Amino acid sequence: MLVAARELLVERGYDELTMDAVAERAGVHRTTVYRRWRDVGGLLADVLDVAGGDDWRPPDTGTLEGDLVAVNAEVEAALSAEAVIAALIAASFRSQEAAGALRRFWEERYARCAVVVERAVRRGECPEGTCARRVLVAATAPVYQQRVLVRGGADPELGRQAARSVALGAAGGLFVTGAGGG
Repeated sequence: MLVAARELLVERGYDELTMDAVAERAGVHRTTVYRRWRDVGGLLADVLDVAGGDDWRPPDTGTLEGDLVAVNAEVEAALSAEAVIAALIAASFRSQEAAGALRRFWEERYARCAVVVERAVRRGECPEGTCARRVLVAATAPVYQQRVLVRGGADPELGRQAARSVALGAAGGLFVTGAGGG
């Protein structure tokens, strides 16, 4: 049923995603869907929760800049290849349950990516106290802006520039928590 919900969300959008349509696409009776989820928001929350249950890990290129470039390339590829991601992000603005699931998804992703900054601190590329979350948000935000908010085409150079800028800022202590930085 989650696959059916993902497909319909991409094909029709949030406004036309109904429990009945999910049941029809999944080949089950509508009561089966309603028994498990009380509404579309709950269904989308589970779609998002399942998306976060993979074993993805951030790359290790040997430098903070390289790691951020690689993360941005993966974000760019995912947003280009999987229309469901953008559709789920858009749906999260319409459903409290989907919004909560999206927050859990991002929290989990940021937690996984913290190692990128931890490695950079150990290598001496940025100072102790550098806030991993702020580094990651600053590095990836331009890619999400371009692909999801502006709905623009792929721009790999944007991801590279953002990664380089953030790595330089991190090296200069810009993202150190409580020290005039992040």
